[in-house]
Amino acid sequence: MFSYTFDNKRYHTLNYYYKNKFKKKVFKVSLNLGLGCPNNKNGYGCIFCSNKSGDFAGNPKDDLITQFNNIRKMMEQKWPNSYYIAYFQAGTNTYAPLKFLQENFEKVLDIPNVVGINIATRSDAISEEVMNYLEQLNKKTFLTVELGLQSIHERTLKLINRGHTLENFSNCVLELKKRNINVVVHIINGLPFETKEEMIDTVKYLNNLGIDGIKIHMLHILKGTALEELYYQTNFHVLSKEEYIDIVCEQLRYLDSKIVIHRITGDPTSEDLIEPKWLLKKFGVLNDIDKEMKKRDIYQGDLV
Repeated sequence: MFSYTFDNKRYHTLNYYYKNKFKKKVFKVSLNLGLGCPNNKNGYGCIFCSNKSGDFAGNPKDDLITQFNNIRKMMEQKWPNSYYIAYFQAGTNTYAPLKFLQENFEKVLDIPNVVGINIATRSDAISEEVMNYLEQLNKKTFLTVELGLQSIHERTLKLINRGHTLENFSNCVLELKKRNINVVVHIINGLPFETKEEMIDTVKYLNNLGIDGIKIHMLHILKGTALEELYYQTNFHVLSKEEYIDIVCEQLRYLDSKIVIHRITGDPTSEDLIEPKWLLKKFGVLNDIDKEMKKRDIYQGDLV
């Protein structure tokens, strides 16, 4: 049996990680500070972005504590008597004046049973001033910084209009790790014209960078995005469910077993999704990954 799971998974589950660390069930409360993105100043950011980042987070019209309590009450119907991670999910959550960030991050620390903060942001949106503040915040609570990368390949980063380089991203990760801050990285499989080998190379690179966790997404084409236009113009290949599962299974083998798998597929809404339709059956994808790893008798990190 794989060491870092309670439910016979063959990869390091987030549920195991939190329960092992905090000795209790932990869930994230997704919050929305109403922040924008530095890569979307002119209305054109990453080509896959629908500007609905954080749709499942709190209502930005509500104050932060109201958002927190509304979502907490809903989540506690499923998981009562839990600890909470305050998850600043929507937008780029270091893209604001330091005083604003301090006031809001510190505010949630006073809520009973909040054991940590997750901050979703970009590597090009953390100033030295904010980086120094995050170092101090990390001494007060369990801090995790989530960074979007998507791919290590510069050709792809330019195509998707990512807005930063691999060098910028890598330097940011190293600065965060220098300050002992937990780092989780987002990647996307199935980006236009990337090969299976290139997707696996992205994971190999991250494994050597010393990250703490990863979120693996499948590219989904949403209505009203620049990606939708590219798809209809070029008819680029969209991974089948079988191709995606094959790639994920191989990627996991190149990730050290101590790296936590925070996400292994996405869950777009049906009204916005153009392709792939199979992504709507999230739990079927998760189950098929488990079955395929068992069939191949492979585990996370067995090729590291």
